[in-house]
Amino acid sequence: MQLNLKNKNMTNRVKGFTVTLERDTREDDFQQILDAVEMIRGVAHVEPVLVTSEDHMVRTRLKMDITRNILKLIDETE
Repeated sequence: MQLNLKNKNMTNRVKGFTVTLERDTREDDFQQILDAVEMIRGVAHVEPVLVTSEDHMVRTRLKMDITRNILKLIDETE
């Protein structure tokens, strides 16, 4: 990743990362992932983020929107 530097004499500093799992993982199954991330040099803290009902609603709405758009596209091509 190349950062756009305003001052060429100083380097930017990175204070952390956000990591998104490819799918929701059960609490009793994510420990291996957490342990692996903690083993990376320079990692000070890893904290899991629990799935909420808001996540479920957003995903459901997104799926409905995608389905609706695909059906609309199919209808327009006929």
